[in-house]
Amino acid sequence: MSRGGALLIGGTSSDAGKSLIVAGLCRALARDGVRVAPFKAQNMSNNSAVTLDGGEIGRAQALQAVACGLAPDTRFNPVLLKPGSDRRSHVIVRGRPYGDVGAADYHARRAALAQVVADELASLRAEYDVVICEGAGSIAEVNLRATDIANMGLARAADLPVLLVTDIDRGGSLAHLFGTVALLDPDDQALVAGFVINKFRGDPSLLDPGLTTLAERTGRPTLGVLPFADDLWIDAEDSLASPVGRRVGGPTAYTGGPRLSVAAIRLPRTSNTTDVEALACEPDVDVTWVDDPAAVVAADLAVLPGSRATVDDLAWMRGRGLADAVVRRGRDGRPVLGICGGFQMLSRRIDDRVESGRGVVDGLGLLDVDIEFAAEKTLRRFAGRQDDHPVTGYEIHHGVVLRTAERTWLVDDETGPEGARSGAVAGTHCHGLLESDDFRRSYLREVACAVGKPEFVPAPDVSAARVRERQLDLIADLVTTHLDMGAVHRLLAEGAGSPPSVLSWLSGDRAPDHRP
Repeated sequence: MSRGGALLIGGTSSDAGKSLIVAGLCRALARDGVRVAPFKAQNMSNNSAVTLDGGEIGRAQALQAVACGLAPDTRFNPVLLKPGSDRRSHVIVRGRPYGDVGAADYHARRAALAQVVADELASLRAEYDVVICEGAGSIAEVNLRATDIANMGLARAADLPVLLVTDIDRGGSLAHLFGTVALLDPDDQALVAGFVINKFRGDPSLLDPGLTTLAERTGRPTLGVLPFADDLWIDAEDSLASPVGRRVGGPTAYTGGPRLSVAAIRLPRTSNTTDVEALACEPDVDVTWVDDPAAVVAADLAVLPGSRATVDDLAWMRGRGLADAVVRRGRDGRPVLGICGGFQMLSRRIDDRVESGRGVVDGLGLLDVDIEFAAEKTLRRFAGRQDDHPVTGYEIHHGVVLRTAERTWLVDDETGPEGARSGAVAGTHCHGLLESDDFRRSYLREVACAVGKPEFVPAPDVSAARVRERQLDLIADLVTTHLDMGAVHRLLAEGAGSPPSVLSWLSGDRAPDHRP
Protein backbone atom coordinates (compact mmCIF):
# COMPACT_ATOMS: atom_id res chain seq x y z
CA MET A 1 0.00 0.00 0.00
CA SER A 2 1.45 3.41 -0.96
CA ARG A 3 1.84 6.08 1.68
CA GLY A 4 1.14 9.76 1.05
CA GLY A 5 3.57 12.49 1.98
CA ALA A 6 3.12 14.26 5.30
CA LEU A 7 4.69 16.95 7.43
CA LEU A 8 4.01 18.48 10.84
CA ILE A 9 3.44 22.18 11.47
CA GLY A 10 4.69 22.65 15.03
CA GLY A 11 4.73 25.77 17.17
CA THR A 12 6.86 27.55 19.71
CA SER A 13 3.65 28.23 21.65
CA SER A 14 -0.11 28.05 21.52
CA ASP A 15 -1.74 30.46 19.07
CA ALA A 16 1.45 30.76 17.04
CA GLY A 17 -0.54 30.36 13.82
CA LYS A 18 -0.34 26.60 13.31
CA SER A 19 -4.04 26.14 12.57
CA LEU A 20 -4.24 28.87 9.95
CA ILE A 21 -0.99 27.84 8.26
CA VAL A 22 -2.25 24.25 8.03
CA ALA A 23 -5.50 25.56 6.57
CA GLY A 24 -3.56 27.72 4.12
CA LEU A 25 -1.32 24.87 3.01
CA CYS A 26 -4.33 22.59 2.63
CA ARG A 27 -6.18 25.14 0.49
CA ALA A 28 -3.08 25.93 -1.59
CA LEU A 29 -2.41 22.26 -2.31
CA ALA A 30 -6.07 21.53 -3.01
CA ARG A 31 -6.16 24.40 -5.51
CA ASP A 32 -3.26 22.70 -7.31
CA GLY A 33 -5.22 19.47 -7.57
CA VAL A 34 -3.46 17.64 -4.72
CA ARG A 35 -5.63 15.25 -2.70
CA VAL A 36 -4.82 16.63 0.75
CA ALA A 37 -6.24 16.08 4.25
CA PRO A 38 -5.62 17.78 7.63
CA PHE A 39 -4.65 15.98 10.82
CA LYS A 40 -4.31 17.01 14.44
CA ALA A 41 -3.56 14.05 16.66
CA GLN A 42 -4.61 15.71 19.89
CA ASN A 43 -6.44 18.98 20.25
CA MET A 44 -7.35 20.90 23.39
CA SER A 45 -10.21 23.22 22.55
CA ASN A 46 -13.82 23.85 23.49
CA ASN A 47 -14.50 24.95 19.91
CA SER A 48 -15.74 21.83 18.15
CA ALA A 49 -17.87 20.68 15.23
CA VAL A 50 -19.96 17.64 14.35
CA THR A 51 -18.97 15.32 11.51
CA LEU A 52 -21.43 13.84 9.04
CA ASP A 53 -21.50 10.56 10.98
CA GLY A 54 -22.27 12.29 14.28
CA GLY A 55 -18.74 12.46 15.68
CA GLU A 56 -17.02 15.45 17.28
CA ILE A 57 -13.74 17.09 16.22
CA GLY A 58 -12.00 20.39 16.80
CA ARG A 59 -13.46 23.36 14.95
CA ALA A 60 -10.08 24.15 13.39
CA GLN A 61 -9.93 20.72 11.79
CA ALA A 62 -13.45 21.22 10.42
CA LEU A 63 -12.26 24.46 8.84
CA GLN A 64 -9.16 22.73 7.46
CA ALA A 65 -11.43 20.09 5.96
CA VAL A 66 -13.34 22.85 4.16
CA ALA A 67 -9.98 24.16 2.92
CA CYS A 68 -9.33 20.73 1.39
CA GLY A 69 -12.80 20.52 -0.12
CA LEU A 70 -13.69 17.69 2.25
CA ALA A 71 -16.47 16.97 4.71
CA PRO A 72 -15.34 16.86 8.38
CA ASP A 73 -14.03 13.41 9.33
CA THR A 74 -13.27 12.10 12.83
CA ARG A 75 -9.90 10.87 11.55
CA PHE A 76 -8.80 14.50 11.14
CA ASN A 77 -8.76 14.92 14.95
CA PRO A 78 -8.80 11.53 16.69
CA VAL A 79 -8.27 12.89 20.22
CA LEU A 80 -10.04 16.04 21.45
CA LEU A 81 -9.75 17.40 24.99
CA LYS A 82 -12.45 19.82 26.14
CA PRO A 83 -11.41 21.48 29.42
CA GLY A 84 -14.18 21.71 31.99
CA SER A 85 -11.89 23.06 34.72
CA ASP A 86 -8.21 23.74 35.27
CA ARG A 87 -7.68 20.12 36.31
CA ARG A 88 -10.12 17.97 34.34
CA SER A 89 -11.08 17.62 30.69
CA HIS A 90 -13.76 15.81 28.75
CA VAL A 91 -12.01 13.48 26.29
CA ILE A 92 -13.32 12.67 22.82
CA VAL A 93 -11.70 9.73 20.98
CA ARG A 94 -12.53 9.02 17.36
CA GLY A 95 -15.40 11.45 17.67
CA ARG A 96 -17.03 9.77 20.68
CA PRO A 97 -17.00 10.56 24.42
CA TYR A 98 -14.18 8.76 26.25
CA GLY A 99 -14.87 10.14 29.74
CA ASP A 100 -13.68 12.95 31.99
CA VAL A 101 -10.08 12.64 33.15
CA GLY A 102 -7.48 14.54 35.11
CA ALA A 103 -3.95 15.09 33.89
CA ALA A 104 -2.48 12.04 35.64
CA ASP A 105 -5.28 9.75 34.41
CA TYR A 106 -4.90 11.04 30.87
CA HIS A 107 -1.16 10.47 30.77
CA ALA A 108 -1.73 6.89 31.94
CA ARG A 109 -3.94 6.32 28.90
CA ARG A 110 -1.52 7.78 26.36
CA ALA A 111 -0.21 4.41 25.15
CA ALA A 112 -3.66 3.34 23.96
CA LEU A 113 -4.31 6.79 22.47
CA ALA A 114 -0.95 6.72 20.68
CA GLN A 115 -2.11 3.63 18.79
CA VAL A 116 -5.37 5.34 17.86
CA VAL A 117 -3.43 8.32 16.53
CA ALA A 118 -1.02 6.11 14.57
CA ASP A 119 -3.84 4.12 13.01
CA GLU A 120 -5.82 7.18 11.94
CA LEU A 121 -2.79 8.92 10.44
CA ALA A 122 -1.86 5.74 8.56
CA SER A 123 -5.42 5.52 7.23
CA LEU A 124 -5.28 9.09 5.92
CA ARG A 125 -1.85 8.63 4.35
CA ALA A 126 -3.10 5.57 2.52
CA GLU A 127 -6.07 7.52 1.13
CA TYR A 128 -4.62 10.95 0.33
CA ASP A 129 -1.60 12.25 -1.57
CA VAL A 130 -0.63 14.54 1.31
CA VAL A 131 -1.53 14.92 4.98
CA ILE A 132 -0.71 18.23 6.68
CA CYS A 133 -0.41 17.59 10.41
CA GLU A 134 -0.75 20.22 13.13
CA GLY A 135 1.05 20.07 16.44
CA ALA A 136 -0.41 21.14 19.79
CA GLY A 137 0.90 24.03 21.88
CA SER A 138 4.71 24.03 21.87
CA ILE A 139 6.83 21.18 20.52
CA ALA A 140 9.30 21.82 23.37
CA GLU A 141 7.09 20.77 26.27
CA VAL A 142 9.84 18.42 27.37
CA ASN A 143 8.09 17.70 30.67
CA LEU A 144 5.44 15.88 28.62
CA ARG A 145 7.74 14.37 26.01
CA ALA A 146 7.63 10.80 27.31
CA THR A 147 3.90 10.55 26.63
CA ASP A 148 3.62 13.01 23.73
CA ILE A 149 1.35 11.92 20.88
CA ALA A 150 0.83 15.26 19.13
CA ASN A 151 4.22 16.89 18.58
CA MET A 152 7.68 15.32 18.44
CA GLY A 153 6.31 12.00 19.66
CA LEU A 154 4.11 11.90 16.57
CA ALA A 155 6.90 13.19 14.32
CA ARG A 156 9.29 10.49 15.54
CA ALA A 157 6.71 7.71 15.27
CA ALA A 158 5.65 8.68 11.73
CA ASP A 159 9.03 10.07 10.55
CA LEU A 160 7.54 13.51 9.83
CA PRO A 161 9.60 16.56 8.94
CA VAL A 162 8.64 19.50 11.14
CA LEU A 163 8.23 23.17 10.24
CA LEU A 164 8.43 25.27 13.39
CA VAL A 165 6.14 28.34 13.51
CA THR A 166 6.43 31.35 15.80
CA ASP A 167 4.30 34.47 16.25
CA ILE A 168 6.70 37.41 15.95
CA ASP A 169 3.96 39.86 16.94
CA ARG A 170 4.46 38.70 20.53
CA GLY A 171 8.18 39.47 20.50
CA GLY A 172 11.17 37.26 21.18
CA SER A 173 10.59 34.98 18.20
CA LEU A 174 14.24 34.36 17.31
CA ALA A 175 14.93 33.27 20.87
CA HIS A 176 11.76 31.16 20.84
CA LEU A 177 12.90 29.34 17.72
CA PHE A 178 16.46 28.82 18.92
CA GLY A 179 15.40 27.81 22.42
CA THR A 180 12.71 25.45 21.21
CA VAL A 181 15.18 23.52 19.07
CA ALA A 182 17.83 23.61 21.79
CA LEU A 183 15.48 21.99 24.33
CA LEU A 184 14.79 19.00 22.12
CA ASP A 185 16.90 15.86 22.27
CA PRO A 186 19.11 15.17 19.22
CA ASP A 187 16.76 12.67 17.61
CA ASP A 188 13.89 15.15 17.83
CA GLN A 189 16.08 18.01 16.64
CA ALA A 190 16.92 16.04 13.50
CA LEU A 191 13.29 16.26 12.37
CA VAL A 192 13.03 20.05 12.58
CA ALA A 193 13.60 21.06 8.96
CA GLY A 194 13.03 24.80 9.06
CA PHE A 195 11.30 27.82 10.54
CA VAL A 196 8.30 29.98 9.66
CA ILE A 197 7.87 33.50 11.05
CA ASN A 198 4.21 34.48 11.41
CA LYS A 199 2.58 37.95 11.71
CA PHE A 200 5.60 40.04 10.70
CA ARG A 201 5.14 43.82 10.45
CA GLY A 202 7.46 46.33 8.86
CA ASP A 203 10.55 46.23 6.65
CA PRO A 204 11.67 42.61 6.15
CA SER A 205 15.28 43.66 5.58
CA LEU A 206 15.49 44.50 9.28
CA LEU A 207 14.90 40.83 10.07
CA ASP A 208 17.56 39.45 7.71
CA PRO A 209 20.57 39.65 10.08
CA GLY A 210 18.61 37.77 12.75
CA LEU A 211 17.56 35.05 10.34
CA THR A 212 21.14 34.68 9.12
CA THR A 213 22.37 34.25 12.69
CA LEU A 214 19.55 31.81 13.43
CA ALA A 215 20.50 29.70 10.41
CA GLU A 216 24.19 29.74 11.37
CA ARG A 217 23.47 28.63 14.92
CA THR A 218 20.81 26.01 14.22
CA GLY A 219 21.70 24.75 10.73
CA ARG A 220 18.13 25.38 9.62
CA PRO A 221 16.68 27.92 7.21
CA THR A 222 13.72 30.19 7.68
CA LEU A 223 11.44 29.04 4.89
CA GLY A 224 8.99 31.89 5.10
CA VAL A 225 8.01 35.13 6.78
CA LEU A 226 4.27 35.63 6.64
CA PRO A 227 3.15 39.26 7.00
CA PHE A 228 0.62 40.36 9.57
CA ALA A 229 -2.88 40.34 8.07
CA ASP A 230 -5.52 41.99 10.25
CA ASP A 231 -8.29 40.75 7.98
CA LEU A 232 -7.62 37.12 8.95
CA TRP A 233 -9.99 36.37 11.80
CA ILE A 234 -12.61 33.68 11.20
CA ASP A 235 -12.84 30.29 12.94
CA ALA A 236 -10.33 30.98 15.69
CA GLU A 237 -9.48 27.78 17.55
CA ASP A 238 -7.71 29.00 20.65
CA SER A 239 -9.21 30.94 23.56
CA LEU A 240 -6.28 33.34 23.22
CA ALA A 241 -7.87 34.58 20.00
CA SER A 242 -11.06 35.80 21.73
CA PRO A 243 -9.97 37.91 24.71
CA VAL A 244 -12.24 40.31 26.57
CA GLY A 245 -12.47 43.66 24.81
CA ARG A 246 -11.55 42.37 21.37
CA ARG A 247 -13.84 43.26 18.53
CA VAL A 248 -14.68 40.18 16.50
CA GLY A 249 -14.07 40.42 12.77
CA GLY A 250 -11.77 42.10 10.30
CA PRO A 251 -11.77 45.61 8.86
CA THR A 252 -15.30 46.47 7.79
CA ALA A 253 -16.64 48.91 5.23
CA TYR A 254 -19.65 50.37 7.06
CA THR A 255 -22.60 51.27 4.87
CA GLY A 256 -23.24 54.52 6.70
CA GLY A 257 -26.59 53.43 8.10
CA PRO A 258 -27.56 52.58 11.69
CA ARG A 259 -25.34 50.06 13.43
CA LEU A 260 -26.06 47.34 15.97
CA SER A 261 -23.80 46.49 18.90
CA VAL A 262 -23.45 42.93 20.20
CA ALA A 263 -21.99 42.02 23.58
CA ALA A 264 -20.79 38.41 23.56
CA ILE A 265 -20.17 37.32 27.15
CA ARG A 266 -16.70 35.79 27.50
CA LEU A 267 -17.31 32.93 29.91
CA PRO A 268 -14.35 31.19 31.57
CA ARG A 269 -15.21 27.95 29.73
CA THR A 270 -16.75 29.39 26.59
CA SER A 271 -17.25 26.83 23.85
CA ASN A 272 -17.81 27.41 20.15
CA THR A 273 -16.83 31.07 20.21
CA THR A 274 -17.18 30.87 16.44
CA ASP A 275 -20.98 31.15 16.77
CA VAL A 276 -20.81 34.94 16.95
CA GLU A 277 -18.50 35.27 13.95
CA ALA A 278 -21.41 35.13 11.53
CA LEU A 279 -22.77 38.30 13.18
CA ALA A 280 -19.37 39.92 12.69
CA CYS A 281 -19.61 39.22 8.95
CA GLU A 282 -22.28 41.90 8.79
CA PRO A 283 -20.82 45.32 7.89
CA ASP A 284 -23.04 47.28 10.31
CA VAL A 285 -22.84 44.94 13.30
CA ASP A 286 -20.11 45.40 15.94
CA VAL A 287 -19.40 42.28 18.03
CA THR A 288 -17.20 42.48 21.12
CA TRP A 289 -16.25 39.97 23.82
CA VAL A 290 -17.17 41.40 27.22
CA ASP A 291 -17.12 40.42 30.89
CA ASP A 292 -18.61 43.48 32.62
CA PRO A 293 -22.28 44.22 33.38
CA ALA A 294 -22.23 47.75 31.93
CA ALA A 295 -21.27 46.45 28.48
CA VAL A 296 -24.02 43.84 28.65
CA VAL A 297 -26.63 46.45 29.55
CA ALA A 298 -25.48 48.94 26.90
CA ALA A 299 -25.41 46.62 23.87
CA ASP A 300 -28.28 46.18 21.46
CA LEU A 301 -27.95 42.39 21.70
CA ALA A 302 -26.39 40.26 24.44
CA VAL A 303 -25.23 36.76 23.49
CA LEU A 304 -24.66 33.98 26.01
CA PRO A 305 -22.50 31.53 24.06
CA GLY A 306 -21.94 27.85 24.67
CA SER A 307 -20.09 26.63 27.74
CA ARG A 308 -18.18 23.49 28.64
CA ALA A 309 -19.18 24.10 32.29
CA THR A 310 -22.68 25.57 32.23
CA VAL A 311 -23.42 25.54 35.96
CA ASP A 312 -19.96 26.75 36.98
CA ASP A 313 -19.99 29.52 34.38
CA LEU A 314 -23.45 30.57 35.52
CA ALA A 315 -22.10 30.89 39.08
CA TRP A 316 -19.23 32.98 37.71
CA MET A 317 -21.73 35.27 35.96
CA ARG A 318 -23.64 35.73 39.19
CA GLY A 319 -20.46 36.59 41.06
CA ARG A 320 -19.55 39.33 38.56
CA GLY A 321 -23.02 40.87 38.31
CA LEU A 322 -23.40 39.68 34.72
CA ALA A 323 -26.39 37.48 35.53
CA ASP A 324 -28.31 40.46 36.94
CA ALA A 325 -27.45 42.48 33.83
CA VAL A 326 -28.79 39.74 31.55
CA VAL A 327 -31.98 39.37 33.61
CA ARG A 328 -32.49 43.13 33.56
CA ARG A 329 -32.20 43.13 29.77
CA GLY A 330 -34.70 40.34 29.39
CA ARG A 331 -37.26 41.89 31.71
CA ASP A 332 -36.90 45.24 29.91
CA GLY A 333 -37.66 43.61 26.57
CA ARG A 334 -34.12 44.00 25.23
CA PRO A 335 -32.79 41.16 23.07
CA VAL A 336 -30.90 38.25 24.62
CA LEU A 337 -29.72 35.20 22.68
CA GLY A 338 -28.54 32.02 24.39
CA ILE A 339 -26.78 29.28 22.43
CA CYS A 340 -26.38 25.79 23.88
CA GLY A 341 -24.97 26.34 27.38
CA GLY A 342 -26.17 29.94 27.17
CA PHE A 343 -29.68 28.67 26.38
CA GLN A 344 -29.51 26.39 29.40
CA MET A 345 -28.53 29.35 31.62
CA LEU A 346 -31.65 31.24 30.52
CA SER A 347 -33.89 28.43 31.82
CA ARG A 348 -35.92 28.29 35.03
CA ARG A 349 -33.86 25.49 36.52
CA ILE A 350 -31.00 23.15 35.64
CA ASP A 351 -30.63 19.61 36.98
CA ASP A 352 -26.98 18.76 36.42
CA ARG A 353 -25.74 15.53 37.93
CA VAL A 354 -23.44 14.86 34.96
CA GLU A 355 -21.20 17.82 34.10
CA SER A 356 -20.80 19.65 37.42
CA GLY A 357 -22.51 17.16 39.76
CA ARG A 358 -24.27 20.09 41.48
CA GLY A 359 -27.77 18.69 41.06
CA VAL A 360 -30.63 21.19 40.81
CA VAL A 361 -29.69 24.86 40.50
CA ASP A 362 -31.69 27.93 39.54
CA GLY A 363 -31.24 29.29 36.04
CA LEU A 364 -31.75 32.94 35.12
CA GLY A 365 -35.48 32.35 34.73
CA LEU A 366 -35.93 34.32 31.52
CA LEU A 367 -37.31 31.24 29.75
CA ASP A 368 -39.88 28.97 31.42
CA VAL A 369 -37.85 25.89 30.59
CA ASP A 370 -36.39 23.10 32.73
CA ILE A 371 -33.08 21.53 31.68
CA GLU A 372 -31.78 18.12 32.72
CA PHE A 373 -28.30 16.86 31.91
CA ALA A 374 -28.27 13.41 30.34
CA ALA A 375 -25.37 10.97 30.64
CA GLU A 376 -25.28 10.49 26.87
CA LYS A 377 -24.17 13.47 24.84
CA THR A 378 -26.26 14.67 21.90
CA LEU A 379 -24.10 14.93 18.77
CA ARG A 380 -25.98 15.64 15.58
CA ARG A 381 -26.29 17.84 12.54
CA PHE A 382 -29.27 20.21 12.51
CA ALA A 383 -31.41 21.00 9.48
CA GLY A 384 -34.69 22.81 9.91
CA ARG A 385 -36.34 26.18 9.78
CA GLN A 386 -37.47 29.23 11.68
CA ASP A 387 -40.76 30.35 10.19
CA ASP A 388 -39.95 30.48 6.46
CA HIS A 389 -36.17 30.68 6.89
CA PRO A 390 -34.03 27.54 6.49
CA VAL A 391 -31.58 26.94 9.31
CA THR A 392 -28.66 24.53 9.47
CA GLY A 393 -26.14 23.87 12.23
CA TYR A 394 -25.11 21.21 14.71
CA GLU A 395 -25.75 20.19 18.31
CA ILE A 396 -23.21 19.19 20.99
CA HIS A 397 -24.71 19.02 24.48
CA HIS A 398 -25.57 16.94 27.53
CA GLY A 399 -28.38 19.22 28.67
CA VAL A 400 -31.83 18.48 27.24
CA VAL A 401 -35.16 20.27 27.59
CA LEU A 402 -37.18 18.36 30.18
CA ARG A 403 -40.17 20.75 30.17
CA THR A 404 -41.04 23.98 28.40
CA ALA A 405 -43.94 26.41 28.60
CA GLU A 406 -42.48 28.68 25.92
CA ARG A 407 -43.23 28.81 22.24
CA THR A 408 -40.86 26.94 19.98
CA TRP A 409 -38.27 29.05 18.17
CA LEU A 410 -36.93 26.57 15.58
CA VAL A 411 -38.23 23.35 14.03
CA ASP A 412 -35.88 20.50 13.19
CA ASP A 413 -36.85 18.54 10.10
CA GLU A 414 -36.27 15.22 11.91
CA THR A 415 -37.00 15.78 15.60
CA GLY A 416 -39.46 18.67 15.59
CA PRO A 417 -39.47 21.63 18.01
CA GLU A 418 -36.13 23.07 19.11
CA GLY A 419 -35.29 26.00 21.35
CA ALA A 420 -37.59 28.48 23.03
CA ARG A 421 -38.56 32.11 22.81
CA SER A 422 -40.24 34.60 25.12
CA GLY A 423 -40.49 38.15 23.84
CA ALA A 424 -36.97 39.37 22.99
CA VAL A 425 -35.30 36.42 24.75
CA ALA A 426 -34.46 33.39 22.61
CA GLY A 427 -32.41 30.25 23.09
CA THR A 428 -31.41 27.14 21.19
CA HIS A 429 -29.06 24.18 21.42
CA CYS A 430 -28.15 24.68 17.75
CA HIS A 431 -24.64 25.94 17.06
CA GLY A 432 -23.93 27.66 13.76
CA LEU A 433 -27.51 28.80 13.15
CA LEU A 434 -26.36 32.40 12.56
CA GLU A 435 -24.46 31.21 9.49
CA SER A 436 -27.84 30.66 7.82
CA ASP A 437 -27.96 33.97 5.98
CA ASP A 438 -31.71 34.51 5.59
CA PHE A 439 -32.34 33.57 9.20
CA ARG A 440 -29.53 35.85 10.45
CA ARG A 441 -30.85 38.82 8.50
CA SER A 442 -34.40 38.24 9.78
CA TYR A 443 -33.20 37.92 13.37
CA LEU A 444 -31.11 41.10 13.16
CA ARG A 445 -34.10 43.02 11.84
CA GLU A 446 -36.08 41.83 14.86
CA VAL A 447 -33.28 42.92 17.19
CA ALA A 448 -33.12 46.32 15.53
CA CYS A 449 -36.85 46.90 15.92
CA ALA A 450 -36.74 45.79 19.56
CA VAL A 451 -34.06 48.40 20.41
CA GLY A 452 -35.66 51.26 18.48
CA LYS A 453 -33.60 51.09 15.29
CA PRO A 454 -36.20 50.01 12.72
CA GLU A 455 -34.23 51.72 9.97
CA PHE A 456 -31.38 49.20 10.35
CA VAL A 457 -31.12 47.06 7.22
CA PRO A 458 -28.79 44.01 7.12
CA ALA A 459 -26.60 43.81 4.05
CA PRO A 460 -28.55 41.73 1.50
CA ASP A 461 -25.53 40.05 -0.08
CA VAL A 462 -23.45 38.88 2.92
CA SER A 463 -22.82 35.13 2.90
CA ALA A 464 -21.10 33.65 5.95
CA ALA A 465 -19.97 30.67 3.86
CA ARG A 466 -18.42 32.93 1.22
CA VAL A 467 -16.66 34.97 3.91
CA ARG A 468 -15.10 31.75 5.21
CA GLU A 469 -14.05 30.72 1.71
CA ARG A 470 -12.44 34.13 1.13
CA GLN A 471 -10.58 33.77 4.42
CA LEU A 472 -9.23 30.40 3.33
CA ASP A 473 -8.13 31.78 -0.01
CA LEU A 474 -6.46 34.71 1.72
CA ILE A 475 -4.33 32.51 3.98
CA ALA A 476 -3.55 30.23 1.01
CA ASP A 477 -2.39 33.28 -0.95
CA LEU A 478 -0.19 34.38 1.96
CA VAL A 479 1.32 30.91 2.22
CA THR A 480 2.03 30.52 -1.49
CA THR A 481 3.48 34.03 -1.75
CA HIS A 482 5.64 34.11 1.36
CA LEU A 483 6.52 30.46 2.09
CA ASP A 484 9.09 28.50 0.09
CA MET A 485 6.61 26.07 -1.45
CA GLY A 486 9.40 24.34 -3.34
CA ALA A 487 10.92 23.35 -0.01
CA VAL A 488 7.51 22.26 1.25
CA HIS A 489 7.05 19.97 -1.75
CA ARG A 490 10.54 18.52 -1.25
CA LEU A 491 9.77 17.80 2.39
CA LEU A 492 6.54 16.06 1.40
CA ALA A 493 8.34 14.02 -1.22
CA GLU A 494 11.53 13.16 0.66
CA GLY A 495 10.57 13.24 4.34
CA ALA A 496 12.75 14.44 7.19
CA GLY A 497 16.41 15.26 6.75
CA SER A 498 19.22 15.38 9.28
CA PRO A 499 21.02 18.66 10.03
CA PRO A 500 23.41 20.08 9.12
CA SER A 501 22.72 18.81 5.60
CA VAL A 502 19.09 19.97 5.76
CA LEU A 503 20.06 23.59 5.12
CA SER A 504 21.75 22.95 1.79
CA TRP A 505 19.22 20.28 0.80
CA LEU A 506 16.23 22.57 1.21
CA SER A 507 17.86 25.64 -0.24
CA GLY A 508 19.32 24.06 -3.35
CA ASP A 509 21.48 26.64 -5.11
CA ARG A 510 19.93 29.58 -3.33
CA ALA A 511 18.75 30.67 0.07
CA PRO A 512 14.96 30.60 0.50
CA ASP A 513 13.25 33.88 -0.29
CA HIS A 514 11.68 34.80 3.02
CA ARG A 515 10.89 38.38 2.20
CA PRO A 516 7.19 39.31 2.50
